[in-house]
Order: sequence, then C-alpha cells, then structure tokens
Amino acid sequence: RSKKRNKYILKMESKIKSKFENVEEPNFPKMEEKIVEFWKKIKAFETQLEKSKGKTPYTFLDGPPFATGKPHYGHLTAGTLKDVVTRYWTQRGHYCKRIFGWDTHGLPIEVLINKQLGINSKKDLMKFGVEKYNNECRNIIMKYANDWKYYTERYGRWIDFENDYRTCYASYMETGWWIFKQIYDKGKVYRKCKIMPFSCACNTPLSNFEAGENYQNVSDPSIVVTFPVIGQDNLKILAWTTTPWTLPSNVFLTVNANMTYVQIKLNFRGEDTQFILAETRLKEVMKMIKVKEGEYEIVKKMKGNELTSYEYEPLFKDFYEENKKRGCFKVYCADYVTDADGTGVVHNAPGFGEDDYQIGCQYNLCDPDHPLCPVDDDGCFTKEFPFCEGIYFKDADKKIIERLTQEKRLLCHETIIHKYPFCYRTNTPLMYRAIPSWFIKVEDLREELVKINNTTYWVPKYVQEKRFGSWLANARDWCVSRNRVWGNPIPIWVSDDMEERVCVGSIKELEELSGVKNITDLHRDFIDKITIPSKKGKGDLHRIEEVFDCWFESGSSPFAQNHYPFEMNDEI
Repeated sequence: RSKKRNKYILKMESKIKSKFENVEEPNFPKMEEKIVEFWKKIKAFETQLEKSKGKTPYTFLDGPPFATGKPHYGHLTAGTLKDVVTRYWTQRGHYCKRIFGWDTHGLPIEVLINKQLGINSKKDLMKFGVEKYNNECRNIIMKYANDWKYYTERYGRWIDFENDYRTCYASYMETGWWIFKQIYDKGKVYRKCKIMPFSCACNTPLSNFEAGENYQNVSDPSIVVTFPVIGQDNLKILAWTTTPWTLPSNVFLTVNANMTYVQIKLNFRGEDTQFILAETRLKEVMKMIKVKEGEYEIVKKMKGNELTSYEYEPLFKDFYEENKKRGCFKVYCADYVTDADGTGVVHNAPGFGEDDYQIGCQYNLCDPDHPLCPVDDDGCFTKEFPFCEGIYFKDADKKIIERLTQEKRLLCHETIIHKYPFCYRTNTPLMYRAIPSWFIKVEDLREELVKINNTTYWVPKYVQEKRFGSWLANARDWCVSRNRVWGNPIPIWVSDDMEERVCVGSIKELEELSGVKNITDLHRDFIDKITIPSKKGKGDLHRIEEVFDCWFESGSSPFAQNHYPFEMNDEI
C-alpha cells in the first residue's frame, strides 16, 4: 500500500507540474510598482482629496523627520500606521489633508557640518562665521529628500510632498515666535542660571532626557583630599571626589547635621596628625590609606552640626579673596550628604553640581547668576585658573592630582569604574555646569497635564499609566534654549543689563519695533544684526544669542505647518 501511494503521489505531482510549467510566477514587487504608477497616472491621492473637500476635517499631523539620512525600518513602520489611520478616516467620510514635514534645524545638522568643515570648538565656529556656517547647513538639510519621497511612494503611502512644511521656512519659524510669545506674555518664561547637562562638543546644554540617553562605564580617579582646619594644628577634614577637575572651584564643605563624625589621632607618613570623617566610613577609609585598626585612636565624636564653626585652608588660592568675603571655605550642613560612600564629607563647587549650587545660593556663598565656573564652552579651563589654562576638563585631573600630591593635600588615589553620562550625538563626556538658560514653566501644569492624560485613549494602556504618566507626574521646567547657531532664534531682545526685555511675536512686529523693512528670513545670520530702540533710555536692545530647542520647533508643527494664526483656514 505504501509503494502504491507513493507512486500515485509522484504521478499527481508530475501532472500538476506539467500543467503549470509554462505559467509565470507572480512578481509581487513588480505588481506593487505597477500599482504605484497607476495611482500616479490617475492622480488617485489628489482626486481623493478633491472629492472629500468640504467634509468634516479629520486633523492629521505628520511629525517631521530629518532628511540628512535615508528612512529606516522605524520610519517605514510608523509611516504605514499613519497611512492606515488617514485612509480609514477618509473612508469614514472626513476630509483628511496630510502633508509631509521636515525637521531641518538642530544638532543633527550641525554635527554633520562640523565633521565636514573640521570645526571642533566654538572658537572654530565663530572664526568661520555664522552666515557661512548657516549657508553650509542650508545646503545639506534636504540631501536625502528624494530618497524619502521614493521609498514613501514605493511602500504605497499617500501623503503630499509638493506642499511640504519645513522648520526652516520663515512662515513656520514665525508661528514658532507667535507660540512662544503667547507663553511669554502669560509669565511662563524665565531666565535662570541652573546646573544643566552640558555637551562641550556641541557647546550647548541638553535636556535631562537627552543626558540619560548614553550612560557608559568609565574609569575615573577616586581621591581623598585633606582640608586643614584653620587655628587647629594638624587637624584635617577629609573629603572624597571622583572629579578632581572640580577642586579648583571648591568654596565650601558639607556634612550631614545628624550623622556622627569622629576625630581620630594617628601617625601618618611620619607625621602626627588628626583627621575628621564620618564614623560609619572610618574602617573603609582607613583601609584605603592602608592604616590598620589599632594604629589610630578616636579622640572625639560629634554630630555634623558641631562642625559648622570650622574654617579650612583652600586647595588653591586663585579664588580665595573674592570668595572669603562671602563666607566661603567653611563647613555647612546639607541633607544630601550620606555615608553611602566617600568620607561622609562632600566637597562643593557651586558651578558644577545642582546640590552644590542650591546650598551655595541658600547661604549666599556664590553669585546665583554667575557661580564660580572657570571652564569655557569647549570644556577647557580659562585664564581664571592659569595652572590648567587651555586644558580639557577631563585631562586636567592628572595635573591637579600631581599638584595636590606635591602640596601634601592628597591622602590617597585610587581608580573607580562607574556610570557616567555621555553626549548621545558626539559620544563625548557631559559636564554638569551652571548655565544661564531660558525656561518654560511646566511644573505648574503637572496636575492639569496628568488629568488630561487620564482622559486620553492610549494603546497600549500601560504607556499611559507608567512611562508617559510617570514622566508627566515628574515633569520639570523645560530648558527651551540652546547655545547653537542653526535653529530658530528665540525672539527676545534685551538691554545690556538684561533689565529691559521685548519678546517679538511676528515679522510685522519686528519690522515695526526695529524700523527694518522687508524681513524675509528669521535665521541668526539675518536677524542678529537687527536692534530695537530702548523705551527706557538704555540704548539699543540686542537679540539674545540662544536658539530654540528643536523639540520646541517640531512641537509647534500642529500650528506652524499651516502658518497659524497668520493664515487662517478651516483645516486647522
């Protein structure tokens, strides 16, 4: 039976094969291409739009991608989903206009241009010139636009490329100005010096979200430094740090008011001395400096708040006089001090740490607008600290450690491997530093944002409750300014003392305030030279240097793609 069945199967396979051997196999890619050509020939998309005009609009926004690279799988997947939704609502009897948009500003463009031109610092950029630089950016923003159009049409998506919007169009930028002015006039915009994640390679602050995109395991110095107490022979407070480059900016130490600290006596490196550190860190620190139990004696125990009368000798004298008058080079109490690591004593540099800055402002130990920060936008030490002038901050660690060793202020030096944030665009170390920036108040809106999110239909549901919901519940004020060149300039004109400020909301308003006519481009190379006469006798007002975070620009697209409110229509 088995043999007969096999013979029968082979016979039937032979008959079927002979019957279809002259039939051409289907070529699905070719079939798709023919469909696309047919749609073009009959203008299917255009006809569908025309026939549905006048019907109830279904508003659609296509978030703008960059045209500096070809579309990847993620773009094609998202595009397909968008196409399904817009076709569905059109078939439900709505008018669904959809135009393609382009994100044309921001760091992705500048990073490419910097590589092409060999620009490695802000000095290089300024030397090259803002006008020439922006022209170079203009030349590449649409480099792959034709590829995008080809692939988008090829996978069958219907969207209007001919009437596209671009974030670099003057009409689009003007709407961005109008939106910002609405926020500004409501008192929701402020300028403040805050500790921000700063990319020295890009010369600009980043958002906390961007800073969290690229943490890497790195090897850094782990050192304990001595701070001799003034008026008490051989008594030294011990502080630990993994950022020796911040030590030149040290202006105070902090301890935890409720933690117990010990004062120990020992002979260290042939010298009778006494150290102060947290009791719970004693064994670990002694292990680090290779001192065995029994080789030291605890002579005193005290709470952290008992140390606040202590003054100490600064590590470097470069900033001593000006900061001594403020009450610096003393011990203060702070709740953020823990005994999780180090010595239980924290070295503080207000220009390079959020906690440091807050305590510095609280006790008036630093200028809130200009805390000590002897490092420029390229991450190199300035002439304020001649010892390391011109040296990149990470490279300065070695030189500073050498000097501390020479001056017998270095207690021990080890290496630690820990996670450190890197710029996700340039893969260079970030620096947390004090930057005067412009912010939009978001924290005041948290409850309202959470409430609106809870009324929104989400798929999948857990995104609403967890990732997005948690982000809204903990939203912080938005740093909307970037210290860059190729972008939409923030439309604020100020006096030299920053006391008089004018926010401009349109081209017409700028022309009226400045007296300059026929303004057709709003980029820095065109408007930075435009001034506005002061109404308070302060001379001419000049535009601030910063441009918008490109997320502000792309976020403006629901209005800006239609040049709202300057061109009103029923489709918005």
